[in-house]
Amino acid sequence: MHPTIHAQATPDKPAYIMARSGEVVTYAELEARSNQGAHLLRSLGLRRGDGIALMLENDARFFEIVWAAQRAGLYYTCISTRLAPPEIAFIIADSGSRVLVASAPVADELATPELAIFAPGARDFVAERSAFPETAIADESPGNDMLYSSGTTGRPKGIRPALPEGSLDQTNPLTEFGKAAFDMTSDMIFLSPAPLYHSAPLRWCMVVQKLGGTVIVMEKFDEEEALALIERHHVTHAWFVPTHFIRMLKLPEDVRERYDLSSLRLVYHAAAPCPVEVKKAMMTWFGPIIHEFYSGTEANGLTTIGPKEWLERPGSVGRAYWGSIRICGEDGEPLPAGATGAIYFADGYAFEYHNDPEKTAASRNQHGWTTLGDVGHVDEAGYLYLTDRQSFMIISGGVNIYPQEIEDAIITHPRVADVAVIGAPDAEMGERVVAVVQPVDWADAGPTLVEELSAWLQGRIGRIKQPRQIDFVRELPRHPTGKLLKRLVRETYWPG
Repeated sequence: MHPTIHAQATPDKPAYIMARSGEVVTYAELEARSNQGAHLLRSLGLRRGDGIALMLENDARFFEIVWAAQRAGLYYTCISTRLAPPEIAFIIADSGSRVLVASAPVADELATPELAIFAPGARDFVAERSAFPETAIADESPGNDMLYSSGTTGRPKGIRPALPEGSLDQTNPLTEFGKAAFDMTSDMIFLSPAPLYHSAPLRWCMVVQKLGGTVIVMEKFDEEEALALIERHHVTHAWFVPTHFIRMLKLPEDVRERYDLSSLRLVYHAAAPCPVEVKKAMMTWFGPIIHEFYSGTEANGLTTIGPKEWLERPGSVGRAYWGSIRICGEDGEPLPAGATGAIYFADGYAFEYHNDPEKTAASRNQHGWTTLGDVGHVDEAGYLYLTDRQSFMIISGGVNIYPQEIEDAIITHPRVADVAVIGAPDAEMGERVVAVVQPVDWADAGPTLVEELSAWLQGRIGRIKQPRQIDFVRELPRHPTGKLLKRLVRETYWPG
């Protein structure tokens, strides 16, 4: 299970195709270029256990570089192109990366004598790589990713797993999960619509290439283009986040019906909770082929649910596939089925936050179970339901209110493009519930839509959860992966 095997068996098969440019990179080309890249990295003095950083848009060279690092036994750290220079500098220093490959000029403050920078205006990675042999380096060994949380709620946290021992072509838990749960095989054509520097798109695309399938890489997500790509390339598998679903569903009906989606065998989603009504609408449109999983970059546990199970238990993210779910109260002790509390995993994969023992300790309770900070409950059959992030909870009049339920109700309104619900300071209640709404049409922003939304929420959520204030913005801050940057929304209401 490695691209090098497929380069020998099916050299002319596309390993990936760039959606807009149409550039095709075959397995033979991926093999040759990743070998050259590995030689270049060795020439720079990097040895097993060292690290490189990539700060690239969805670029045709992305996979050539990560597979070069993987076959050289290196850590590869993929950095969001949306981060500010101080955040980038922190990640490079914290990860110990000795090489940075970027698709845009980098800030002067990133330049240090210890860091080799390949970027416009600096060294040219492709040009230097091309001077090296296309054959394998003598000391190949498997590397691994070292990824960071998005930094939406504070300083990014790095997860540095142990490097695998043994051969390049060994399997891993995610690959085995994809084969067993998502029918991932060598004949798959996989649509990847999100930035590759995010953990899920990166890891899933590499799974596809381990198995010998073809990845269709969207340089940037566009809802209609995604449908056109499914038809054009006969896509069999696709990974989305709920924001993608919402944007596709809000396309005019004639546009949605324009494209032949019959090649799809399986669609799966993750990264954020999906509103029940949104997923039901997607099931009606795409058919009962939509699967879901819940996990994190830390991979301390994972749940999954198929379409039939979900239709029987709408809103669930499934049962544990690896690790065992534990719902705990504030004292760290387990709660009974149906009770809401912090989601922990026992018996899952171990992880630590690199160079941050305090955050590592905060992710564990007295039993050694680990949490990502999410809140939810399990039913009697062990199916998990997410409530929200603990850090997003609003305390109004002493009552705990989780924004997710309110956001799920508002986003289904046809005149709403996006929404964030936060707590704002309130002299009487401590916090009041505020809905910050991005209308589909900015001309709708105003008192009439406020009244419509207030009426829409009647009967959909309890009175105490009703927003006491509805504000409008032209665009909410979202990461390209679909994650809402709620911290930035909150800062508007909590100065200082």
